[in-house]
Amino acid sequence: MSYPAFRFATVRGQAIHWFLGRNCSVKPAQLGWLYLSLCLVTLGIGTFLWFQGAVLVLPFAWLELAAVGVAFLAYARHAADREHISLSGRRLVVETENAGRVERAEFNRDWVRVEPAVDDRSLIEVSGQGRRVSVGRHLRPELRPVLAREIRRALREA
Repeated sequence: MSYPAFRFATVRGQAIHWFLGRNCSVKPAQLGWLYLSLCLVTLGIGTFLWFQGAVLVLPFAWLELAAVGVAFLAYARHAADREHISLSGRRLVVETENAGRVERAEFNRDWVRVEPAVDDRSLIEVSGQGRRVSVGRHLRPELRPVLAREIRRALREA
């Protein structure tokens, strides 16, 4: 079976996959190296100033590094957030990962509904068989209707 070109999907054999992820400019490992270098420079300057007689610089440097470390951890925790939607045979599988927690929902292709939760710019709600999953949080709101149409078209044509 041949599928028409999709904007967001990847076709592999008889399966169609949508990979929607957070747009991160820095990977968590790169952020760790950046934080380490920031710590070395800040503590080096703070130590130098400590020996020059400015004793309050070093405690404030530690406080600053702790605050920046907490912010970097919050960023890194959500850097790998993603949504994976796959259509293979008669199954539509939706996997969402948020802060390391993965949730998976499977739907029968014939009984699934794909529609906006509230309006055209809201998250896309995939529902069926008593289950409900919201997807599209990593897309700009104006692109969510395009994704919903694409999933509906793939469900019809599969």
